[in-house]
Amino acid sequence: MPQDPSDRRVVVTGPPRRARRSSGYYRPRTEIDEQTTLGHTYVRSLMRIQLRTGLTVFAVLALLIGPLPLVFAAAPDARRLEWAVLGFGLYPPLVLLARWYVRRAERNERDFVRLVEDR
Repeated sequence: MPQDPSDRRVVVTGPPRRARRSSGYYRPRTEIDEQTTLGHTYVRSLMRIQLRTGLTVFAVLALLIGPLPLVFAAAPDARRLEWAVLGFGLYPPLVLLARWYVRRAERNERDFVRLVEDR
């Protein structure tokens, strides 16, 4: 004999519901994911600081390498000096500059993640 539909029990399973946080809760990660104006500002600030780091490296390279043709033109008979400067003299500053750039870029990203994840 079939049961009356009102007597049947229905069990619904699913993920547990969590209480919603108050609207005053501040979540920068959500702002970035939802591409709000505030999230755009966060990402833009990261991009600006990374651009500033890259332009700093470019300026140092331009000041380091830029005047070399003038220096070499001033001493036309010093071919060995040119090769020594280009081969050995520029390598250590370039390596140090590259190390500084990578460390600075990683620190910028770490600071950004700390800003977004904390709170």
